[in-house]
Amino acid sequence: MKNKSIYRFWGLVKPHWIKLVAAGACTAGIAACTSAVAYLIKPAMDRVFLAKDVYMLKLLTIGVLFLYATKGLLTWANVYLMSLVNQKVIFDLRKRLFRRFLFLPLSFYDRAKTGSLISYITSDVNQVGTSISRATVSLFRDTFTIMGLVWVIFQREWRLATVSVIVLPFAFLPMIKFGRKLRHISYKRQKSLGDLSSIIQEGLTGARIIRAFGTEEYEKRRFARENERFFRYQLRGVKIDTMMAPLMEFFAGIGIVLIMWYGGYKVINGTSSPGTFFSFITALIMLYEPVKRLSKVNNTIQNGLASLERIEAIEREKTELDQYTAVTDIVTFSERIEFKNVSFTYNGTPALTNVNMTIEKGKVVGIVGKSGSGKTTIVSLLLKFYDFSSGEILIDGIDIRNASVRSVRGLISLVSQDPFLFDDTIRNNIAYAKPSAMDQEIIAAARAACAYDFIMNLPEGFDTRVGEEGVLLSGGERQRICIARAFLKDAPILILDEATSSLDSASEAQLKKAMENLMAGRTTIVIAHRFSSLEHAQKIFVLSCGKVVEEGTLEELLARGGEFRYLHDLQVCGIHS
Repeated sequence: MKNKSIYRFWGLVKPHWIKLVAAGACTAGIAACTSAVAYLIKPAMDRVFLAKDVYMLKLLTIGVLFLYATKGLLTWANVYLMSLVNQKVIFDLRKRLFRRFLFLPLSFYDRAKTGSLISYITSDVNQVGTSISRATVSLFRDTFTIMGLVWVIFQREWRLATVSVIVLPFAFLPMIKFGRKLRHISYKRQKSLGDLSSIIQEGLTGARIIRAFGTEEYEKRRFARENERFFRYQLRGVKIDTMMAPLMEFFAGIGIVLIMWYGGYKVINGTSSPGTFFSFITALIMLYEPVKRLSKVNNTIQNGLASLERIEAIEREKTELDQYTAVTDIVTFSERIEFKNVSFTYNGTPALTNVNMTIEKGKVVGIVGKSGSGKTTIVSLLLKFYDFSSGEILIDGIDIRNASVRSVRGLISLVSQDPFLFDDTIRNNIAYAKPSAMDQEIIAAARAACAYDFIMNLPEGFDTRVGEEGVLLSGGERQRICIARAFLKDAPILILDEATSSLDSASEAQLKKAMENLMAGRTTIVIAHRFSSLEHAQKIFVLSCGKVVEEGTLEELLARGGEFRYLHDLQVCGIHS
């Protein structure tokens, strides 16, 4: 996994290789300037301070000023280029990950936490981009600087340089051991951050429920526990990360003491000049900082790899496009929908068993049953939200497993029991079904959905924002916007999934005309919670424990005195079991 992840690091920055090369050239220039400053210490000491050469003093001051000006300009260019690469990597990775989210099957979202998914696309993506940027900058800049300064110390005194090179590798030993621990902790820390984000998200979106049940203290304790866990992971990471500097200081101190003793002894004996010694010491001290930064690169990489592994886990999840091998597109609907011996198991529990149904074009069909009987599951399978375990679902004789997801869903409009609206204008929420729709089409859809009048009574009409999940509108108003959206899509198959179950009787009555308009000329599947919504049904299927136990017209099922009659009497007549 580690080698693969490092290769993926390269895959993320490869499209920006020109900028990386330019940044590398800048770092090479910065390293050359840094090394040149150390190199000039010898003539400064020997020619200026000892020989009192005024001409050399002028040259050195001009040269040093030029070096620092050049270094400053190259540093700016390097930082800008690497920041650009960093932001592009984050931009590309976030876009790719969000696209992945859009195509993951609903079964993935059934087991995932929203807050955790948000942390993937924010925190983890940022961690990867930052790690790449910092690691690349350090590898370029510090490697070139080390190479330049090592050249200086060997030029000045190869014996002292040899001692330094022997001591130097020991500084890198701790990072190998601590790097593995840091990566493991970083992975747990990012996961904990995702759980923390989920609690925050639930606390914000569930604010009404929390207050209604008076569970503020419970939510506070739940947040405190996860916050404490995240804090501890964060602290453990900081402890390991900060241990690197003292170890580096220790090894550097050993090296400098040995070199100062040996180099000073040579100057005292007259076998070396003060300029050579101070040039060497300057280069060695300047060498310490890039070596220390380079030793931390492993920690930076480990943090990034932990986040990248989490992202890779998402990218290994199969999308809807992966799950189905589409060999055809269903362009039109002209005959019937058929369920043939369809079975579906969800998380090891049978949800549907040998379901057989035929829905003719232009008919209104009702599906009823107790909660958990499998009504909504049938709709989910028809829309290819899930893949059924066995059997066939045919549209005009074509098995939907052999048809593209887009073509199947293009034939179907869905109005669900939870009318979802985006935090946008009414106009854009209606046009969501057809982004290219003209204003006249949007208005016509709103009129057909009996929504036009209440929309025009709003302060900004169609440009009124509805708030998050349409919270600024009533339940009936939200549902009529959703019906208008379905009108605009104008699909031949309509699914009404308990579309009025959450409304009061007055709101349901207001929607009745809109629903009748929408059903006209369409093949309609009504998932019924209220039996009043079955008045237009020409055929009704009754489900119990995932099986079709009865089918027929309303009158036939009532006369039969079976499961349907029991459910009907239970609701309409108030009979209790």
